[in-house]
Amino acid sequence: MPRIVGVDIPDNKATFVSLQYVHGVGKRSALRLCEALGLDPTRPARELNDEELARLASLLESQYVVEGNLRRQVQQNIARLKEIACYRGLRHRRGLPVRGQRTKTNARTRKGPRKTVAGKKSVKELR
Repeated sequence: MPRIVGVDIPDNKATFVSLQYVHGVGKRSALRLCEALGLDPTRPARELNDEELARLASLLESQYVVEGNLRRQVQQNIARLKEIACYRGLRHRRGLPVRGQRTKTNARTRKGPRKTVAGKKSVKELR
């Protein structure tokens, strides 16, 4: 498996697909990288030689924010939002959806499993 910027990319897939395994590289930027270096994007990643891998890694590090640096930058942005106590920061702090989604239903990913409230009477018990 070729290794780029600390990530093992799959060697049996096309080069532009394999590059997407690096955090911060999507389809469009992977195709741009291949075009900038003159690589065939459909060629399997196992056929890349060491010189091409080195050129890819250097171009990624110089022109893109990827992997650890990107993750750190995102975490710092979230921490800043929490610190200034803006609306988005409060939503992050409470573990609720940040981008305006409804929470009455369909927010289980952010809210976690249901917590049943004890002592709530049902309609049948009231009769």
